[in-house]
Amino acid sequence: MADFVDHVVLHIKAGDGGNGCASIHREKFKPLGGPDGGNGGRGGDVILEVDPNTSTLLDYHHRPHRRAGNGKQGMGSNRDGANGEDLVLPVPNGTVVRSAETGEVLVDLVGAGTRYVASQGGFGGLGNAALANSRRKAPGFALLGEPGDEADVVLELKTVADVALVGFPNAGKSSLIAALSAARPKIADYPFTTLIPNLGVVTAGETVFTVADVPGLIPGASEGRGLGHEFLRHVERCSTIVHVLDCATMEPGRDPLTDFDVIEAELAAYGSLQDRPRLVALNKVDVPDGRELADIVTPLLEERGLRVFEISAASHEGLRPLTYAMGEMVARARAEAPVEEPTRLVIRPKQLGETGFAVRRVAENTFQVTGEKPERWIRQTDFANDEAVGYLADRLERLGVEEALIGAGALPGAEVVIGPMQGGYVFDWQPSQGEAAAALGPRGTDRRLG
Repeated sequence: MADFVDHVVLHIKAGDGGNGCASIHREKFKPLGGPDGGNGGRGGDVILEVDPNTSTLLDYHHRPHRRAGNGKQGMGSNRDGANGEDLVLPVPNGTVVRSAETGEVLVDLVGAGTRYVASQGGFGGLGNAALANSRRKAPGFALLGEPGDEADVVLELKTVADVALVGFPNAGKSSLIAALSAARPKIADYPFTTLIPNLGVVTAGETVFTVADVPGLIPGASEGRGLGHEFLRHVERCSTIVHVLDCATMEPGRDPLTDFDVIEAELAAYGSLQDRPRLVALNKVDVPDGRELADIVTPLLEERGLRVFEISAASHEGLRPLTYAMGEMVARARAEAPVEEPTRLVIRPKQLGETGFAVRRVAENTFQVTGEKPERWIRQTDFANDEAVGYLADRLERLGVEEALIGAGALPGAEVVIGPMQGGYVFDWQPSQGEAAAALGPRGTDRRLG
C-alpha cells in the first residue's frame, strides 16, 4: 500500500442552499398577519487549507469524493434556515490546484493557513417575507435554494524539502537517505527501485532539515522520459541540490563526470533550477575501484567550483562532513529567503455596466439566453407555482431580456431557452410591451412564459 501520494483527482460538491419558506402569520384575532416565511440557509463551501501537519494526499487517494453540508429550509415566524457546514480539507504546503477539465492552474497553495474556496455553496432561497413589497403584499411563493458548485480538481504536491538528492538510478540515493535519517525506503539492485520520493529528516548541529530522495533521473527526463516530469517537479522547491554519483558502476559509458553532466543538462532543460547551490557526493568509496575513481574525479569537479565529498552510504564513511555541509547551505538559504506569506488570492469584480446576459439566435424564431442572472433565477424558481413563474417574468423584463429578444428579431411564440441548449429551461415567449399590466392577469397567472 502506498504511503506517499502526490497526485490525486478530487471530486467536490459544495452544499445546496435551503429553500425559502412561504408562510402567513396566523394568530388569534389576526387572521391575516402578513407573510413571515424565513430565508433558506446558505450551502457550505469546500475549502482547501494548507496544514503544516499534513504531508501527503493519501487520504484523498482513498476517498476522492467530498461534499459540504446543505443549508436548511426557512421556516415560519421569520425563522431563517441554518447555513450548511463548510468542509475544510487540509492539504500539504506546496499543493498546486488545477482544473481537471482544462489543466489550468487555479492556485498554488503556499504558506500555513492559506485557504482557497474550491467549490462555493449555493445561496439560500428568499422566503416570502423578504419578497413582500408595496405591490406584492403577501406573496404566495418563496424562492428555491441554489445548488452548490460541483468541480473536479487535480491536487498536485510539489514536495517542499530543503535538499534534493539527484542522480542516476542505483546511484545510492535511497541508501544515503536511509543512512542520514530514520527513513527506510525500498532498496534493491535494479533500476527504478524508487518510484515515489522518499523524505527524511536530518539533524546537523542546530539545523534540522528535510531531504528528498528524488527518484532516478535518466537522459530525456526533462522531456518526460522515465517519468521525468513526475520526478523533476519535486526538485523545484528544494533550496539545495546534492548530486549522488556512483563511483562503482559497471555500466558501459557511465562514469561520475558523465553522469554529472547528464543530470545537470536535464536540470537546466527543465528550467529554473540552474541557480540552486550544489554539492557532490561521490558514493560507494567502500569499493576499492570506487575509491580509486573518486580520488581521480574529485579534483576535476573541484575545478568547477563544486564542494565534493567522498562517501559510502553502506559504511557511513564521510557522511558527517556531508551532513554538516548540507546543514550550512540550508541555514544560509533560510536566512536569505524572504518571509513566506500565504498565497494572495486575487478577486476580479465584474465591470460596471455589464448586462449580465446575452441573447443568441439559434434557429428560425428560436433563441438562447445565457448569463449568470437569468440562469440563477431559473434555478430559484418553483415552476409548480404560477405566482413564482410570474415573479420570474417580472425579473427578466426588468433585466431587459424582453427588449433584447425583440432586438434580436424574436416574434410572438418564439421558443426561448434560458441556459444551455441541452438541459436549459424552454418556454414559448409572448411579448408584453405596452401591455405589461394586462399580461399579468389574475393572481398566479402570467402568459409571458408559456
